[in-house]
Amino acid sequence: MEYVQERVTTLHDFGDAAPTAPTDRATVVVPMTERDHASLAAERVLATLERVDPERVVVALRATPAEIDDVVSWVSGFDLDIEVLWCTAPRVEALLDDAGLDGDVGKGRDVWLALGVAADSQYVVVHDADATTYTEAHVPKLLFPLANGHDFSKGYYARVENDRLYGRLFRLFYAPLVRALDALHDDAIVDYFDAFRYGLAGEFAVTGDVARRLRAQRSWGLEVGTLGEAFRLAGFERSAQVDLGVHEHDHRSVGGPQGLGDMCREVGSALFRALADAGVEPAYADLAAEYRTQADRLVEQYAVDAGFNGLTHDRTAERQQVETYAGAIEPPAEDRRLPAWNDAPISPNAVLERSRAAIADATK
Repeated sequence: MEYVQERVTTLHDFGDAAPTAPTDRATVVVPMTERDHASLAAERVLATLERVDPERVVVALRATPAEIDDVVSWVSGFDLDIEVLWCTAPRVEALLDDAGLDGDVGKGRDVWLALGVAADSQYVVVHDADATTYTEAHVPKLLFPLANGHDFSKGYYARVENDRLYGRLFRLFYAPLVRALDALHDDAIVDYFDAFRYGLAGEFAVTGDVARRLRAQRSWGLEVGTLGEAFRLAGFERSAQVDLGVHEHDHRSVGGPQGLGDMCREVGSALFRALADAGVEPAYADLAAEYRTQADRLVEQYAVDAGFNGLTHDRTAERQQVETYAGAIEPPAEDRRLPAWNDAPISPNAVLERSRAAIADATK
C-alpha cells in the first residue's frame, strides 16, 4: 500500500473507501453490444447501479433490429431511470449520414452519442458493462474528485486474475510507448499521459460542461483520445485518478479481427493525434527503436513482479507481443474524430428522438 501523488491528483483506497458523492446529479453511461445482453457481468453492473441510484443511466447500445426487442425488454426490468440509446438504429444512422458524420462504428461513437444525451446532467460517468468485479463504490469514487474541484477523473486498477498479469495492451504497448516518448521529448502532454497509472482504463467521469466539449475517437482509441481531450480541457490541475482496486473483465486475443494487434493501431493513432494537437511530432523510426528498449525493460520488470507474487509470466510471449505492437508506431491515420457536441451539426435531442422512434417501431 502506498500514498504517492502523481502530477494529477491521485486518490487511493486505503481499505474499502466509500466516499460521499453526488450520484443524484450524475448520469451513468454504459456502452453495450449485443454480446453483453443478459450476460452475468452486465446483469451485475445494472443490478449494482440499482443500489447506487444515480440520476439516470444511459445504455449506449450497438445491436441489430432483430435483437433490439429482447435487449430493451431485459434492460427495462431494472429499477432505474434508464434510457436505451440505440446507436445503430437505422434512423440514427440516417441522421448521422445526413450530417456528414458517417464513418466507422465502434465503442467511441457509441459513447459520444451517449455523452450528448447525458451532458444535461451536472456530472457524467462512463464505464464498461463487462467488469465482473464491479461494485457500488465505483460511481461514487469516480464522482468524488468532480465534487471537489476537478473536471475529469479516471479509474486505475490492477489487472490480475487466473494467476497471471493481464492488461497487456497497457503494459506492453501504451506504457513503454509513453516512456519512449518521455525519453525523446520534453513536452507537457507526454508528462500528462505518463501521470495516469492505467491510461487505457475505460472508467472515467467528467462534468457536463466537459462532456459537451470533448471530441471523441470512433472506436478503440476512445480512452487515450479522451486523455488527450482532458489535457486540453482540464489539464494537470483539474484532473484526477481514482483507485478502483482489482479489475476483471473480458480478455481479447492478440491476433485476429478486433484482437489486441488491431486495437493497438487505433490506440497508437489516437495517441499520436493528441500529440500532434499539442505540437509534438515524433521521429517514428527513432521512437520505435526506443519503444523496443523500454518494452524490453518493462517485460523484465513485470517478470520479477510476477515471480514475487507467484504468478505465471511468459517473457517470450510478451516479447512477441511487443513486436506486434511495434508495427503500430507510425503517423496517425486520417482525423475522423467526432466533434464536440457544442460544435456538432446535430443535437443530442435529435439523436434521442430518432432512437426512441426506432425502438418503438422495432418493439411493436
